[in-house]
Parts: sequence; structure tokens; C-alpha cells
Amino acid sequence: MRFGIDLGGTKIEIVALEDDGTVRLRRRVPSPASYADTIDAIAALVAGAERETGIKGSVGVGIPGSLSPVTGLVRNANNQSLNGKPLDQDLIAAIGRPVRVTNDANCLAMSEAADGAGAGFRTVFAVIMGTGCGGGIVSSGRILDGPNGTAGEWGHTPLPWMRPEEFPGHRCWCGRHGCLETYLSGTGLALDCDGPGSRDASSIPARAAAGEAKAAAALARHADRLARALGMIANILDPDVIVLGGGLSNMQHLYTEVPALMARHVFGDVARTPIVQAKHGDSSGVFGAARLWDGG
Repeated sequence: MRFGIDLGGTKIEIVALEDDGTVRLRRRVPSPASYADTIDAIAALVAGAERETGIKGSVGVGIPGSLSPVTGLVRNANNQSLNGKPLDQDLIAAIGRPVRVTNDANCLAMSEAADGAGAGFRTVFAVIMGTGCGGGIVSSGRILDGPNGTAGEWGHTPLPWMRPEEFPGHRCWCGRHGCLETYLSGTGLALDCDGPGSRDASSIPARAAAGEAKAAAALARHADRLARALGMIANILDPDVIVLGGGLSNMQHLYTEVPALMARHVFGDVARTPIVQAKHGDSSGVFGAARLWDGG
């Protein structure tokens, strides 16, 4: 049995996967406010799942941040209670066995590469475009995270081929200007369309379809910026497939418009990288966390 945990800002989810990928159990609980309560909640979810299934299993955890390879502490998590904490060691102590912890975008990539929209491809670049913007890379069934633990973190690279009106870009929470997250996330799209203080982009596609020129123009700028960003990825990594996840991945015009726009920025005589929607949707993170022990 493989247990996966998706540790989010509002909920913690557990899934139990059998060897063939069959879902044996799924549970969700609200995310506690404190770090200590978060550790207790995860330990309780694992213990409860094992009682219900009658089987002990491996445990993988996806988080909205990453572990520093130097200190072992959580960094860059938008769940502020996690930052600076030895999450994996505290979970090992609470659960009583080894635990693997990685970024939630890595979990998305792992899930989609295993049996999702990236199945059958060697190198998968997976994108999360939601409240934030992240990415993960899986090649030949293994997560590529690099010696700094930052592989795939394209959300905090600058928008490529900036136009004069885009420079220097909005200030990102990371302290820099022009990060892709400030353009491509749902909050970035809302800001671009509706101005300061706007954070919810969910209504923008419907408004554009109803004929609102401002919404349509914002979607066009977003698609063009996504195409430039993915063109950069194609030039550096040249993945076999690009999988889009997160709330904005439901915008279907991205799959018809972005490939041709991206082709203008790929340095070569072909640009044939498929861009596809995540098969498992918001379940990709928890499924991928369960697969963190695949391959030993």
C-alpha cells in the first residue's frame, strides 16, 4: 500500500493506492493553523487509513514549498507555519517510519507521468497555475530536483522576451520583479485584467466569452506570456510533453492557442511539444505523493 498526503493551505488529503493504482481510500480534513497540529493531523490520517485498510504502507507528502538540501528545513512555503521547520524529521518521529517529502508540483509531475496525461513520455514538465505558479520535472519515472532542490521552479524565473510595457514587472513575494508567477498565476491574471486588489480570475473566461473586451485582452496577453515561458522551457529542457495543472489549466483556449504562439520562441525548425491538460486534475498532487517511493 502507498499512502500519499497532499498538504495544502486549506486542507490535508490522504489517499491509499494499491500496487495497480487502485484507490483504496481517500480522506480530507481542514488544515490546522499551527505546525504542531499539522504534524498531529497527518499522523492521525495515516494511522486511521492503516486501521481501515488493515495494511501498513509507504508515506509520501507533497507540500507547497521544498526542503533545503543544506538545512533540511522547509523553505518557500506559502503555508507560513511550515517554513523553517524539519517537517520530514518530525513526521518520521510521529509516524514511526521513513517519509518522503517534496514540492507539490513534483507530485503533479510524478502522478501525470505515471498514469496521467504524461504516461508513455520519457520527460514530463508539469506546470501548476493556480494561486501561484510552479513546475516539476519527471524523467524516466524519477523526479529531477537537482543539487539545489529547485529544478522546475520556473515560477520564479523572469518572463522571457519582455516587452517595454512589461518591464520591470510586478514585485513578487520572493522579493524580485518580473517573476512568471506574477504574470501566469490566477492572481496574476486577475491583477492584469481588473487591477490592484484583484485576486480571483475565475470569472474572466466567461466574461470574455460574453464579449467583454477587457477580459478577452487579458486572456490573450496571458496566453502569449505562457507561450513565451514554455518556449524558454522547450529551449532549455525540451521535454517530451508539457502538462498543465491548477485552476487555470481548465481554460481550454490554452491548448488551441498556446502551441502556435510558443513555436515562435522555440530555437529550431520544429516546435512539436504537446501541451496537454492534467488527467487527474486536483487529485494529481495526492496521487503523486503516494508514488514518491516508486522505484525504491
